[in-house]
Amino acid sequence: MLIKQPEKFFSKNYVVCICAILCCVLWGSAFPCVKIGYKLFDVDTQNVPSLMLFAGTRFALAGVLVIIFGSILKRRFLLPKAKNLWRVGLLSVFQTIAQYTFFYIGLANTAGVKASVLNGLGVFFTIIAACFIFRTEKFNLIKFAGCVLGFGGVILINLGGDFSFTFTLLGEGFVIFSGLSAAVAAGLVKVFSKYEDTTALCGYQFFMGGTVLVIIGLATGGEFRPVAVGSIFMLLYLGFLSACAFTLQGFLLKFNPVSKVAVFKSTNPIFGAVFSAIILGESDQLLSYTTLIALVLVCAGIFIINKFGEKSLKFKKSG
Repeated sequence: MLIKQPEKFFSKNYVVCICAILCCVLWGSAFPCVKIGYKLFDVDTQNVPSLMLFAGTRFALAGVLVIIFGSILKRRFLLPKAKNLWRVGLLSVFQTIAQYTFFYIGLANTAGVKASVLNGLGVFFTIIAACFIFRTEKFNLIKFAGCVLGFGGVILINLGGDFSFTFTLLGEGFVIFSGLSAAVAAGLVKVFSKYEDTTALCGYQFFMGGTVLVIIGLATGGEFRPVAVGSIFMLLYLGFLSACAFTLQGFLLKFNPVSKVAVFKSTNPIFGAVFSAIILGESDQLLSYTTLIALVLVCAGIFIINKFGEKSLKFKKSG
């Protein structure tokens, strides 16, 4: 491997900062790019099999890119250990199959700006999963306060200009379910990377999960076709951003506390909202006071959890 001491390298503060923000920039760009991809490939967004086929193609491609990159670095063909295939399979269920089935369907039924803010809930779900499922952290009042702020932002983003609560299961609901799947996946990466090479784990879970989605999509009548010159380039970019972001995150999670990495995800909904506003022309929704306040609440909640979450509240006794 080019990096001889990955543990020392990926635990440096400036490396964590640069890599984590790069991941959030890439993930943020995915919101508008997926929507553009639907148009470039003439994907029927009301047809679930077609959405699954499109998502599967993207992630199978991402898996191939990670495997090729890892093989070049290792100077041998990258393969997971046979005893870890079940770990690869389980991770692919949450990180690729479930997360992106929910994400693609949800994104097709809600605005990019709104989806990016809702997706920020994944950070809170990750904290809750770490506390109550994987039990690697303790839950306290500070973390509870941060979660309240975050969920407050989610409620606010669902209030229209006339303060009507707009929420659909296939839209906002599925974006939230996607965040839940991502939270479980982050915990699994942290645990499984102790037993398997991180690059192999990420690459093969992508390829396995993407292949499953492709098979399901084809078997149930899904279809898409390129209708513009930039179609293939967009698909390659979507595959690249997933390969790069998730592999980097895998290394960061392996060599750092989850909270140290998660603090930077406060920028994820911001990048997603900004890119959606610029690329999709959703600037009116981005600049609305409800969206801006919601962004502040979500980011404040994430910051509080990661900055003060491990500190205990101390109360002075009166008298």
